[in-house]
Amino acid sequence: MDLILPYLATLAIFFFVYNILTWGLNIQFGYAGVLDFTFITFVACGAYFSGVFALGPGQKSTGFEWILGLSWPFPIALVMGALAAGLLGIVIGLIAINRLRSDYMAIVTLATGTVIYGLVSNYTPLFDGFDGLAGLQTPFTQWLNINYNQFTYLWVGFCAVVMVICWFIAQRILNSPLGRTMRAIREDQEAAEAFGKDSVRVRLIAMSMGAVLAGVGGALLMGFIGAFNPAGWTSGETFVVWAALIVGGRGNNWGGVVGSFVVAVLVNEATRYIPPIPGNATLIPTVRNMLIGASLIAVLWLRPEGIIPEARRRFYQLPLLPGRRTPAEGVGSAGS
Repeated sequence: MDLILPYLATLAIFFFVYNILTWGLNIQFGYAGVLDFTFITFVACGAYFSGVFALGPGQKSTGFEWILGLSWPFPIALVMGALAAGLLGIVIGLIAINRLRSDYMAIVTLATGTVIYGLVSNYTPLFDGFDGLAGLQTPFTQWLNINYNQFTYLWVGFCAVVMVICWFIAQRILNSPLGRTMRAIREDQEAAEAFGKDSVRVRLIAMSMGAVLAGVGGALLMGFIGAFNPAGWTSGETFVVWAALIVGGRGNNWGGVVGSFVVAVLVNEATRYIPPIPGNATLIPTVRNMLIGASLIAVLWLRPEGIIPEARRRFYQLPLLPGRRTPAEGVGSAGS
C-alpha cells in the first residue's frame, strides 16, 4: 500500500496534466482547425519560464546557467510560464497563420519548433543547453513541513484545481460566439470570411489560448519533477498529445479526457513502470509507441470521429415577428 498510493497519485498528476494539454491542442485544432505540429514547444516554454522564475540565479562557475533566476513563488512562476507560452503562440501564429493554410501551415509550425529546439539546446546561457534546468525546490515545502509522498498528494490536489480552471476556460471558449466562429472557420474558411469573419485574428486567438494551456501543463510538470531539459520535448511528445485528442475525439473536451486516460495514462505512462527486460532495455519503450500507434490506427479505421464524437450543433428557429406566418402556414394558405 505504501508504494501503490504514490504510484496512483503520480498517474493522477499525469492524467490531469495531459487533460490540460489535450484541451489546449483541442482549442487550436479541434475548434479552429489549426494544424500545430510543434505543440510540445509551448509545453517546454511554460516549463522553462516557470523554472527560471522560480529558480535562483544560475552560476556559470558551477556548471548551471540560465536567464532570470528570480526565486519567485511557484504559483506566480506558473502564471508567468503560461503567459510566456501564450506570447510564443502569437509569434509562431504570425509566422504560420498569416500567409499560409492547411499543410503548409503545419510544416511551418514543425520547422519553427525545430529552430527553437536547436536554439535552446545549443545556446547554453538561455536554459543551460542540453543539461536543462534542475534543482527546483519542491513547491510549497518552504511553508509546509512535508515529505515527498505528502507533496505528491498535495500536488494531486493542486493540479486538480488548475485542471478545473482550465476546463472552465476551454468550455467557455467552446460555447461562446468566439468558439462558434472558430468552428465556422474550421469547416469553411472562405465562407466564414465572406460573412466578415477575420480568420487570421480568430486563429491567432486559438493559437495563443491553446499555447497558454500548454504552458500551464509544462509548468505543472516542472513543479512536480523539478527539472526539464530538451530530452523531454521531442516531436514524439507532440505525437502523444495528438494521439490522445484524435482517439478521444476532437471538438469536445470530454473526448480529450477520454483520450488522455487511454493514451497518456494507460498506454504512455503506466507502461513506464514495467520493469525493463534483461538484455533489451529498449523493448518496453518500443512496445509503448507501438500500442499508441495501434490505438490511433484502430480509432481512425473504426471510428474516425473519436470515442466521443463532436456534438452536432442544433439551431432552433427564432420567434417570428407579429403578423408573420411560418413557411408551412404560407403553403397551406396558398393551397386553400
